[in-house]
Amino acid sequence: MSTTSVPPKVRALRAAGRTGQYVALLVFLVFLAFPLLWLVSTSFKSPQELGSINPTWLPTDAGLDNYRAAFDTQPLLRSALNSLIVAVSSSVISVSIAVPAAYVMVRHKTRVSQAGTVWILVSQMFPFVLVIIPLFLVLKNLHLINSLTGLIIVYVVWNLPFSLWMLQGYVTSVPRSLEEAAAMDGAGRLRTLVSVVLPLLTPGLVATLMFSFVTAWNEFFFALVLLKSPENQTMSVILTRFLGAEGVVDLGPLAAASVLATIPSLLFFALLQRRLVDGMLSGAVKG
Repeated sequence: MSTTSVPPKVRALRAAGRTGQYVALLVFLVFLAFPLLWLVSTSFKSPQELGSINPTWLPTDAGLDNYRAAFDTQPLLRSALNSLIVAVSSSVISVSIAVPAAYVMVRHKTRVSQAGTVWILVSQMFPFVLVIIPLFLVLKNLHLINSLTGLIIVYVVWNLPFSLWMLQGYVTSVPRSLEEAAAMDGAGRLRTLVSVVLPLLTPGLVATLMFSFVTAWNEFFFALVLLKSPENQTMSVILTRFLGAEGVVDLGPLAAASVLATIPSLLFFALLQRRLVDGMLSGAVKG
């Protein structure tokens, strides 16, 4: 039906519906962005503004004093490097293990793969507090307490079930006919997985990497219990040091450090976002 044959009332209703959608999307974006904007605004406020009973939306006397104080009082660069090492290593390792495991679980339905699916579901039901004591004892016997290696292993094990669960859906969407055609051309299982399946899994790989990275970067409980030395602690643990012994929060430096802590996640998402879109388009064309 051409647009000229559509009645004016119908066109007006459609335009109003689109306008309502845009307004709802704008409100949702403002709702999501407000905490971050308020955090950034707070990080630039002076102690006088932070102590005022009538807080302002924007700092009237903006400065970098809170950022200087944050760097002077706590080892932010070292903790950020620790968090980066742990997050990148654990996310890459977990996805590298999850890709072939998800492929086998989808393409080869056996009792082992069914047991793996059950393990995925059951593992998500255990709270952190329930496993922390036996986990601590195991890592202590392996001499991995207070080490980034031990924390990386914990994050790999903790992220692996969700990574497997996500990638199984993407593997299922890959047509078997493509693998059969590759087999007819003489490609083996490994060659088929690398050359045929992996390019079509790009959206799933990127989404899983982003989830694993953000989870490991923001995780607090395991890092607090397993890391004792200040030089080994991650960013999430260092942020708690801005809370005084009497419960007094050093709000300005804490806001500045929190802003710095969100930057790596935003950069990581920005770097992988293009790969995610390109992979979705590529998968749509190849499918």
